[in-house]
Amino acid sequence: MDHAADAHRTDLMTITRHVLNEQTKYPESRGDFTILLNHIVLGCKFVCSSVSKAGLAKLFGLAGETNIQGEEQKKLDVLSNEVFVKALISSGRTCLLVSEEDEEAIFVDQSKRGKYIVVFDPLDGSSNIDCGVSIGTIFGIYMVKHKDNPTIDDVLQPGNNLIAAGYCMYGSSCTLVLSTGSGVNGFTLDPSLGEFILTHPDIKIPKKGKIYSVNEGNAKNWDEPTRKFVEKCKFPTDGSPPKSLRYIGSMVADVHRTLLYGGIFLYPADKKSPNGKLRVLYEVFPMSYLMEQAGGQAFTGKQRALDLVPGKIHERSPVFLGSYDDVEEIKALYAAAGAAK
Repeated sequence: MDHAADAHRTDLMTITRHVLNEQTKYPESRGDFTILLNHIVLGCKFVCSSVSKAGLAKLFGLAGETNIQGEEQKKLDVLSNEVFVKALISSGRTCLLVSEEDEEAIFVDQSKRGKYIVVFDPLDGSSNIDCGVSIGTIFGIYMVKHKDNPTIDDVLQPGNNLIAAGYCMYGSSCTLVLSTGSGVNGFTLDPSLGEFILTHPDIKIPKKGKIYSVNEGNAKNWDEPTRKFVEKCKFPTDGSPPKSLRYIGSMVADVHRTLLYGGIFLYPADKKSPNGKLRVLYEVFPMSYLMEQAGGQAFTGKQRALDLVPGKIHERSPVFLGSYDDVEEIKALYAAAGAAK
């Protein structure tokens, strides 16, 4: 590929151009949302670069050691969190941030305050870094009611109030998947241009999939509907072929595959984790939002995932998300179990 020639092409749809095009649908918009997203994209580029160097840093014994300036090399998840917090605050468009890495919500200083709330997991799957498995950043964006006086209640909203959500996956390529409420689009970072280019326009999840994704190591603690569903995936009674099991253990990678190929991703409640393991605000909500925007579904075992109203910022919930028909099956099993009680 001739990158010099490529750099002069004007038909490439960059993520900035895409978001600007989206904003023209809202005549009252002042470009604030574009500025905010540009800062998120910048954070993703920085983390992508750091992730790709992480193996080298470890190889040369740098991680956790002190560098020439006398600064300790930060662990990637801590570094990623700092990058996103700084990028979001410096955008001047946020008033409240909730990060997986911080126990308390961050209230932005009055002088840099804007009208958006961002919830995010700066480096999901970070325990997988050492074995080279894809990891990623997950984020969701809400609008605040009163930017001059944001409170913690402003962020404890149901997921169906999100105005945008996405994730960036750091793997064999750096892929950013985004929805601003009218479908789902995927962008891939072109390192020669330093730009995210639209490579997966208008992603639609297949109505039914051939893959199920769950940690089977927890099977002995599962409830009856989950057990029955997985049993049906392996030993279908309707003559259809069994589903394939694919489980990476990095939510961004598992959800990305589910979005593109179809199927279902399950993280049920069990006896060890009666409320499930995944956090509502910055894992369950953004991924459920993307699934619904792509024509799929997300369910908690009791209700539509996006209808949940979290009571605290790090609340957890079970989740079943993916192809519409596959989620319908698990919903039917829960309904039957409820009726049998």
